Amino acid sequence: MTAPSDVIAKDPTERFNQFFNTVANELKIWLLVDEHGSVLLSADDEDCVPVWPTEQHALAWATEEWEGFKPEPISTAKWKSRWTPGLEDDELSIIVFPDQQCEGIILFPDEFEAELKKRETKRR
Repeated sequence: MTAPSDVIAKDPTERFNQFFNTVANELKIWLLVDEHGSVLLSADDEDCVPVWPTEQHALAWATEEWEGFKPEPISTAKWKSRWTPGLEDDELSIIVFPDQQCEGIILFPDEFEAELKKRETKRR
Protein backbone atom coordinates (compact mmCIF):
# COMPACT_ATOMS: atom_id res chain seq x y z
CA MET A 1 0.00 0.00 0.00
CA THR A 2 1.39 3.38 -0.89
CA ALA A 3 0.43 6.62 0.71
CA PRO A 4 1.72 10.15 0.38
CA SER A 5 5.11 10.29 2.07
CA ASP A 6 4.13 13.23 4.28
CA VAL A 7 1.42 11.06 5.86
CA ILE A 8 3.66 8.07 6.60
CA ALA A 9 6.05 10.17 8.70
CA LYS A 10 3.35 11.71 10.90
CA ASP A 11 2.57 10.35 14.33
CA PRO A 12 -1.02 9.37 15.21
CA THR A 13 -1.74 12.68 16.95
CA GLU A 14 -0.62 14.68 13.91
CA ARG A 15 -2.75 12.51 11.61
CA PHE A 16 -5.68 12.84 14.05
CA ASN A 17 -5.46 16.63 13.91
CA GLN A 18 -4.98 16.65 10.13
CA PHE A 19 -8.02 14.39 9.74
CA PHE A 20 -10.38 16.50 11.85
CA ASN A 21 -9.14 19.82 10.42
CA THR A 22 -9.67 18.56 6.86
CA VAL A 23 -13.07 17.02 7.63
CA ALA A 24 -14.25 20.19 9.39
CA ASN A 25 -13.44 22.12 6.18
CA GLU A 26 -14.63 19.61 3.61
CA LEU A 27 -17.58 18.17 5.58
CA LYS A 28 -16.78 14.67 4.27
CA ILE A 29 -15.38 11.52 5.86
CA TRP A 30 -13.86 8.94 3.53
CA LEU A 31 -14.30 5.17 3.91
CA LEU A 32 -13.34 2.16 1.82
CA VAL A 33 -16.38 0.08 0.86
CA ASP A 34 -17.44 -2.81 -1.34
CA GLU A 35 -20.83 -4.41 -1.95
CA HIS A 36 -20.73 -5.91 1.56
CA GLY A 37 -19.92 -2.72 3.47
CA SER A 38 -16.97 -0.91 4.96
CA VAL A 39 -13.46 -2.19 5.58
CA LEU A 40 -12.85 -3.25 9.19
CA LEU A 41 -9.54 -3.31 11.03
CA SER A 42 -8.71 -5.02 14.29
CA ALA A 43 -6.59 -2.78 16.49
CA ASP A 44 -5.99 -2.91 20.24
CA ASP A 45 -8.57 -5.71 20.55
CA GLU A 46 -11.20 -3.46 18.98
CA ASP A 47 -13.00 -3.94 15.67
CA CYS A 48 -12.66 -0.57 13.98
CA VAL A 49 -13.88 1.25 10.90
CA PRO A 50 -10.92 3.15 9.43
CA VAL A 51 -11.61 6.70 8.23
CA TRP A 52 -9.53 9.02 6.07
CA PRO A 53 -9.60 12.77 5.38
CA THR A 54 -9.42 12.54 1.58
CA GLU A 55 -10.23 10.23 -1.29
CA GLN A 56 -6.51 9.97 -2.11
CA HIS A 57 -5.66 8.72 1.39
CA ALA A 58 -8.46 6.14 1.35
CA LEU A 59 -7.53 4.98 -2.15
CA ALA A 60 -3.94 4.33 -1.02
CA TRP A 61 -5.36 1.51 1.14
CA ALA A 62 -7.33 -0.14 -1.68
CA THR A 63 -4.58 -2.69 -2.37
CA GLU A 64 -3.80 -6.32 -1.57
CA GLU A 65 -6.55 -7.69 0.69
CA TRP A 66 -8.67 -4.59 0.07
CA GLU A 67 -8.21 -4.46 -3.68
CA GLY A 68 -11.61 -3.84 -5.22
CA PHE A 69 -12.76 -1.63 -2.35
CA LYS A 70 -13.69 1.88 -3.44
CA PRO A 71 -13.36 5.18 -1.58
CA GLU A 72 -16.74 6.57 -0.58
CA PRO A 73 -17.44 9.98 0.96
CA ILE A 74 -19.91 10.27 3.80
CA SER A 75 -21.17 13.75 4.66
CA THR A 76 -20.64 14.77 8.25
CA ALA A 77 -24.41 15.27 8.58
CA LYS A 78 -25.07 11.70 7.43
CA TRP A 79 -22.27 10.44 9.68
CA LYS A 80 -23.88 12.01 12.74
CA SER A 81 -27.41 10.88 11.89
CA ARG A 82 -26.69 7.33 10.71
CA TRP A 83 -23.13 6.19 11.25
CA THR A 84 -22.68 7.15 14.92
CA PRO A 85 -25.78 5.25 16.08
CA GLY A 86 -25.10 2.37 13.69
CA LEU A 87 -21.53 1.90 14.89
CA GLU A 88 -22.68 2.11 18.51
CA ASP A 89 -25.34 -0.57 17.85
CA ASP A 90 -22.71 -2.79 16.19
CA GLU A 91 -20.21 -2.12 19.00
CA LEU A 92 -17.59 -0.88 16.55
CA SER A 93 -14.97 1.79 17.11
CA ILE A 94 -13.29 4.16 14.66
CA ILE A 95 -9.59 4.27 13.87
CA VAL A 96 -8.72 7.77 12.69
CA PHE A 97 -6.47 8.03 9.62
CA PRO A 98 -4.44 4.86 10.25
CA ASP A 99 -0.90 4.52 8.95
CA GLN A 100 0.47 1.54 7.02
CA GLN A 101 1.07 -0.34 10.28
CA CYS A 102 -2.66 0.05 11.09
CA GLU A 103 -1.82 2.46 13.89
CA GLY A 104 -4.00 5.41 14.67
CA ILE A 105 -6.06 6.91 17.46
CA ILE A 106 -9.11 4.79 18.25
CA LEU A 107 -12.33 6.44 19.37
CA PHE A 108 -15.77 5.20 20.32
CA PRO A 109 -18.47 6.59 17.99
CA ASP A 110 -19.69 9.16 20.55
CA GLU A 111 -16.12 10.40 21.14
CA PHE A 112 -15.57 10.68 17.39
CA GLU A 113 -18.75 12.70 16.95
CA ALA A 114 -17.90 14.97 19.89
CA GLU A 115 -14.48 15.71 18.36
CA LEU A 116 -16.09 16.33 14.98
CA LYS A 117 -18.60 18.78 16.45
CA LYS A 118 -15.82 20.56 18.37
CA ARG A 119 -13.76 21.03 15.20
CA GLU A 120 -16.78 22.13 13.16
CA THR A 121 -17.65 24.74 15.80
CA LYS A 122 -14.09 26.11 15.67
CA ARG A 123 -14.42 26.53 11.88
CA ARG A 124 -17.51 28.75 12.12
